[in-house]
Amino acid sequence: MSANTNGALCGIKVVDLTRVLAGPLCTQMLADNGADVIKVEPPMGDETRKLGPPFGSCGNAAYFSALNRGKRSISLDLSKPRAQAVLHTLLDGADVLVENFLPGTMEKWGIGYEQTLKDRYPGLVYCTVTGFGSDGPLGGLPGYDAVLQAICGVMSINGSTETGSTRVGIPIVDHLTGYVALSEILMALQARHHTGQGQRVEAALFDTALSLLIPHASNWFASGREPELLGSAHPNIAPYDKFRARDGEVFIGVVNDGQFRRFCKHVGLDPLLEDERFSSNARRVSHRDALKQLIEEAISGHDAQALCEALMRVGVPAGSVNSVPQALNHPHVAHRQMVVTDGVYRGLRSPMRLHGTPGQQGSAPPAFAKDAHPILREHGYQDADIRALEASGAMPDMDGVVSR
Repeated sequence: MSANTNGALCGIKVVDLTRVLAGPLCTQMLADNGADVIKVEPPMGDETRKLGPPFGSCGNAAYFSALNRGKRSISLDLSKPRAQAVLHTLLDGADVLVENFLPGTMEKWGIGYEQTLKDRYPGLVYCTVTGFGSDGPLGGLPGYDAVLQAICGVMSINGSTETGSTRVGIPIVDHLTGYVALSEILMALQARHHTGQGQRVEAALFDTALSLLIPHASNWFASGREPELLGSAHPNIAPYDKFRARDGEVFIGVVNDGQFRRFCKHVGLDPLLEDERFSSNARRVSHRDALKQLIEEAISGHDAQALCEALMRVGVPAGSVNSVPQALNHPHVAHRQMVVTDGVYRGLRSPMRLHGTPGQQGSAPPAFAKDAHPILREHGYQDADIRALEASGAMPDMDGVVSR
């Protein structure tokens, strides 16, 4: 059960059949906000348990630990009828089921939404996370973050002329798809208040990746001009780019003329305010290369951190380009309580913050099938029933791993 009895989702029961990133991130955020999330893993476990090094003290890869806190774990081989019977027991009284199997897998097992679950559990919100959806030219195919970045044009606008097209360094498509799934689930739960009915919702990596093409898609729709590799620059705004200071790189984001005036006055570029080439954003975009050279000459003697702090104080958005350790050790991270701990576990807090019904990180991510026996007993199974399930292969034999 969730330890967060004051969370916005307290009382919501979630059956989580997902692995890897998008689905587990979604269900972790549900758990952080009070939902009781039962993670049902295949006999070999969630793949991310093995995606290391590094590995934590409990043997799980750090990758897994980032996405599965606050959940309880059980393992079932859902291809077997006896395991499917356990799933039905878990679904009795559940509010949400989330899965990310290849389309058609649940139907192959006889437990598809339209096929079985919709009528049997009319209030259930059934969320499926797929690569491309279930139909169409790419329907049913497997999808992975970087592959979707490539197919959907995200990679083509990331990088510079020197590097060529480059994958965004975080699994941004998977990550945003987790938030899409979360939003859909919450909207479906809200709709259920009015209709009394659950529904099937779908989050596809393909749709999510295309939605990231802002403003590049709208620029192409309007101009017919193919977006170019701009490195860290913005296609519609200048100066909005990375620049070299004395001891490191900084990012300066100027989005209006007032900010440009304040920036020029602060770094000693007052003559640029009288230069017709830089008199408006559109003109600055047209002369971005010359502007970048002038800016880097002007800030070449400034320390990156001090320059950015001073610019921010006068209303010019700027930040030094920090490493991951520098970012996580920034004092504002501690102030915002963004790093959460539980024993040896450390992770990042969900960025959502509800002040009336605050989220609260759950316990450390579970060991494989750690909660199998307690979950089954909670749902009416006796010791003999559990031993029979293990003997049948419907679930792993956890003798010696999970206390009976």
